[in-house]
Formats: sequence, C-alpha cells, structure tokens
Amino acid sequence: MTAYVMEPLSGDCEAVLRQNEHVCIGVSPFNSYFSTERLASLARWAYGSFASFHFFVPDEITAYTFEALGYSASRSRQKARQQARYTHNKIRTAMAALPVNPGDHVLGMEQLNANPHYQELFAQVERLFSFSESFREACLDATRWVLDGKVADGSPASLEQLNLGVRYFLAELPLFAGSGYIVGAHTSLFAYHQRVRFLERFFDRELEWAPQPGQGFLVVRDGVADERPDHVLASAGSAS
Repeated sequence: MTAYVMEPLSGDCEAVLRQNEHVCIGVSPFNSYFSTERLASLARWAYGSFASFHFFVPDEITAYTFEALGYSASRSRQKARQQARYTHNKIRTAMAALPVNPGDHVLGMEQLNANPHYQELFAQVERLFSFSESFREACLDATRWVLDGKVADGSPASLEQLNLGVRYFLAELPLFAGSGYIVGAHTSLFAYHQRVRFLERFFDRELEWAPQPGQGFLVVRDGVADERPDHVLASAGSAS
C-alpha cells in the first residue's frame, strides 16, 4: 500500500491542512503521471482524508500552451478539446468505485467561467499582470518553467511565446489563490505533486497578490510508511 507524503508550502498551509475540510487536486491533461490508476488512488486519498474534494482540470486553456509552441489557434483548440475529453473520462473512471457523483467533484473551465468567485479572482490577476511589472515578470518566469524543454529546437522560449503561454498560468492562478473561495469552503488546499517556485513565493507572501484567507498549497508525493507521521497519510487516507 502506497502512502502519500504531504508537504505544506508554509506554516499557514500546514494550519489549513489540520482542518481537513477541502482539497483541490490539480490534474495536468498531458502529464503521464496522471494515469487512471493514479487518479483513482488520489480520489481514494481525497475522499478518505478530507470532508470534500475536487479535481481541477485546466482543459480548454491548454490551447494557450500549444499556441506558444507554434500551433495555430484552431489546431491548438482541437488538441486541447481531444485531451480534455480523455482526461475527464479518466477521472470519471477513477471515481467509479466511490459513493459520489463524479460530476460534482470536477472543476473544468466551463464550470469556472460560470463561477462569480473565480471570475472575481481572475479579474484581479489580469489587473496585476497588466499594471504590475514585478508580478508580470514572476508570471512570465513561471511560464518559462512550463515551456522549458518543449520548444521545438530546444532554445529558450521567446518573449512572444511567453506572452502567449502565460494565459494558461493566469487562468490557473485563481485556483491556487482561492480554491476554497471558489467552491464555498472555509479552508482549502490546492494539491499537486511538484513544487513551483512562484507558489513558494506566493504562499510566503513575497508577491503583490496573496492567497485568500484559509487557502493553502500541498505538495503530495509518493512516500513510505515510516516518514514523519504528521506529514504522512493516516491509514484511512492511504491508497494503493
């Protein structure tokens, strides 16, 4: 049986973790890490460890990354839609064994674009990106990390490519800043399996924008049972 080691990004994030109220699991549609088996394991973990949970699928906005890599807008949208269907189907399959309605536990861009709290946070992101040079540079640097190694000839992403690709990151930011605010939970953790420098700075309050009250970030990775008990899932949250 595999245990997931949980690493809060900050002391505030650790305090949110102790509430066990809500977790929002980020799923990258084109990342092979998120197999059906992995998604099923994460669903069991979330269901057994938190009062409520969601998967976040940045489905249609992956088109922005393809545009940054040189695909036409129409081809980018087509690739994004195809992978989105595949990812949503995997998540439904992954939750089939749980006593839940899968549709109630998935946040895609269709749901978020109709959510006033998401729209409120996204408007804040857009304003900061437009008017704050330091915030804009931090977002472009995060996008550089996303595009690194994906440009066809292996060269660094150009400023034009970064400005195309950053739209993906900007659309995700409201989830990092306020997944609980978006779904109506008092406290919430956004969970992913990798650390991101931008988010370390964000949750350390080093940027102009800050997380919503009660919002945290959790790095969730495979671990072993003898890790520190305060950061390892209890048996009820373990998943095979």
